[in-house]
Amino acid sequence: MKKYFAYLEELRHSSVTNMYGARPYLQREFPELAHDPQRASEILRAWMDSYRTKGGNSK
Repeated sequence: MKKYFAYLEELRHSSVTNMYGARPYLQREFPELAHDPQRASEILRAWMDSYRTKGGNSK
């Protein structure tokens, strides 16, 4: 999970995409997710949840 989270954090900082649209990027970067959109979505959701609990977007 760590490698996925690290990639998503890099992607977020790059401003290439809105993170709600990050699933296809995750699938392209990691071959094991290429044909598993559900798993890629679960990883993205877990990353977003962990980011919220760190206080990233909370006021």
